[in-house]
Amino acid sequence: MRRSFSVTWDYRCPFARNAHEHLLAGLRGGADWDVRFLVFSLEQAHVGEGETPVWEEPENHPGLVANLAGVVVRDRMPGQFLAVHGALFAARHDQGLDLRDRSVVGTALDAAGVDGAAVLAEVKDGWPLDVLRREHSDAVERLAVFGVPTFIEDDDAVFVRLMHRPAGDTAVATSTIERVLDLIGGWPELNEFKHTAVLR
Repeated sequence: MRRSFSVTWDYRCPFARNAHEHLLAGLRGGADWDVRFLVFSLEQAHVGEGETPVWEEPENHPGLVANLAGVVVRDRMPGQFLAVHGALFAARHDQGLDLRDRSVVGTALDAAGVDGAAVLAEVKDGWPLDVLRREHSDAVERLAVFGVPTFIEDDDAVFVRLMHRPAGDTAVATSTIERVLDLIGGWPELNEFKHTAVLR
């Protein structure tokens, strides 16, 4: 049976990278998932009460650009989103590039097969910032989401930290995500389960 769920992203987070690599590998391998990728701003999550939201002064938050580019591709070029999504995570976490630099974002977009200049022009138009504000605010206000990646199934929202990457293994990716979803829907009594140390 097809599973429908949402997952938040911000390209700055290495744990979001891990989870989204599992999602991408599973989807490319034919996993029967209907995934809604929701943009979230870690910068906004760290804005103090009474301080100015990031979407009211985006010029002071260049780290938003990559997320906004992801919104453009997701909403205007959905067939290319998976490639771009993976490329932006890789640019930040595998290549160590600074996604606050618009030229770096543009180059990553070009390399992923989309017109980077055109995407950045859409970012400049402002509508992706409205999408970010709406999706972030809804997640926070409706479901108390505080970070990435958060998996959302129906009205259950769970912050998840996966410690491994699938390395392109579809079976590993699919079983990992299915296990997460099974815990969300099948065992809601488990509220927190966290190792006190990473044994690696």
